Amino acid sequence: MDTTQVDSYLHRIGAGRTERPTVEALRELQLRHLRTVPFENLSVHLGEDIALEERALHDKIVRARRGGFCYEVNGLFAALLTALGFEVKLLQARVFGSEDLGIPYDHLALRVTTADSTGPWLVDVGFGAHSHYPLDLTARGDQADPGGTFRIAEAPHGDLDVFKDGEAEFRLDPRPRVLADFAAGCWWHRTSPRSNFTRSLVCSRLTSEGRVTLSGRKLVTTVSGNRHERELATDAEVLAAYRDHFGITLDHCPEPALFPSHPPEGTGGGGMPGGECG
Repeated sequence: MDTTQVDSYLHRIGAGRTERPTVEALRELQLRHLRTVPFENLSVHLGEDIALEERALHDKIVRARRGGFCYEVNGLFAALLTALGFEVKLLQARVFGSEDLGIPYDHLALRVTTADSTGPWLVDVGFGAHSHYPLDLTARGDQADPGGTFRIAEAPHGDLDVFKDGEAEFRLDPRPRVLADFAAGCWWHRTSPRSNFTRSLVCSRLTSEGRVTLSGRKLVTTVSGNRHERELATDAEVLAAYRDHFGITLDHCPEPALFPSHPPEGTGGGGMPGGECG
């Protein structure tokens, strides 16, 4: 990622250049990213290609001011952090569902080491409603975060299980990967009728007061713990919600062909918690 791309990315998330790759700088970057770049799967239902390449992801997320699911947002965020001097490794994870773990390369998360800490840190801007700040990968007790109480525990074969509020979220493989390794998982989530991403439509963003989510045509806002839902009756209302709440301008509404009357239970993988992110 060159200087121009870094500067435009930082402008996109409302952040300045960091003097050093410190823990505090990492915390600020993650929070700003979560509040500006939505977690969304619109490309799946707009017939858009998803290319796991740095230039294509920069064009989509920064230049077009869109979001994406885990492979996209965490993949590009890794490139930004690397350009800013952080040591970053891509990790694959399998998401816990209602019955079993998801497919290999179900989720992409980041292992980040800073200049002022032994670390490493678990950084994730692509798992819907997750931690607001990096989690200490070496800690085994509860870690308090505005997004919940998190815990990282040892799992079989050297893996790590990540819990939120006592519920298992995903099983992390600590061996480093490259972005191309996630192409098959991305393809599966874009095409399989078993994928939550082909069966549901979501766009969600953290706010200073809570979260805003557009799930199909249902707008869910959470403010200071209070949840409000509203069904949007017209295409004009849906398009206005994408524009006003997420900064996404569309000329027509995405309409998933496999959208069920009720979202599937469990987790859909690819960084998408089951049901809604709201």
